[in-house]
Amino acid sequence: MRMAFLTAQQLAFIFGLLGNIVSFLVFLAPVPTFTKIYKKKTSEGFHAIPYSVALFSASMLLYYALLQTDKLMIVSINIIGCVIEVAYLTIYIVYAPWANKIWTFKMIFVLNIGSLGSVALLTMLLAKGESRVTAVGYVCAAINLAVFAAPLSIMRRVIQTRSVEFMPFNLSLFLTLCATMWFFYGIFVKDFFIAVPNVAGFVLGICQMLLYIVYKYVIKNPETNLKQHEETKESPVYPCVKEGLELKGVISN
Repeated sequence: MRMAFLTAQQLAFIFGLLGNIVSFLVFLAPVPTFTKIYKKKTSEGFHAIPYSVALFSASMLLYYALLQTDKLMIVSINIIGCVIEVAYLTIYIVYAPWANKIWTFKMIFVLNIGSLGSVALLTMLLAKGESRVTAVGYVCAAINLAVFAAPLSIMRRVIQTRSVEFMPFNLSLFLTLCATMWFFYGIFVKDFFIAVPNVAGFVLGICQMLLYIVYKYVIKNPETNLKQHEETKESPVYPCVKEGLELKGVISN
């Protein structure tokens, strides 16, 4: 009896599809934040940086994928990501104080128009064919690695405060799954600009979950536990996403 094996192309499709599904869910992670902004009619107290950086990353990955003919999975999720991030930034700007509106517009101009436009222009003028793909691939990999390092500050805060309030386990789990899916997709399509950064994403995701378990169930902060117990009595509803981790979540592909 012959055993059927999936080809590399079929496996790439499967992991790419799973990566799209998980990434889409991660893109939706900030929805509770913007629901809160809409209800309060103000975005004061929140920051636009994670969404501007996420838009920049998704746009860069989209540009990278469009330079090739076999990266439909990367194209699809990053088109969706760009649309979602533009929607987030629009809501933020609508409900932001005037000073924050101006600052956000400046940031979008510098990061999403200036930086993206500069990379596109330079690679169009100075590189051709595979050289252009390689150059943009290095830029995308560098951005992903930088963003994967962002939650290190949250992990440090967990260690200092002995509280996991700002590092939800479910989000860390989904980010780890996302990195895993895109790692295997990158391996099967032989695209190491996609695969390698997601190794860092997987390792950091595992570290976040272990840290959560340690400080949630092993090492406990008495003051935090008392506060959480009192808050549970007053209100059982907690926000499911903390803004400090949203930045990483949207750039895992």
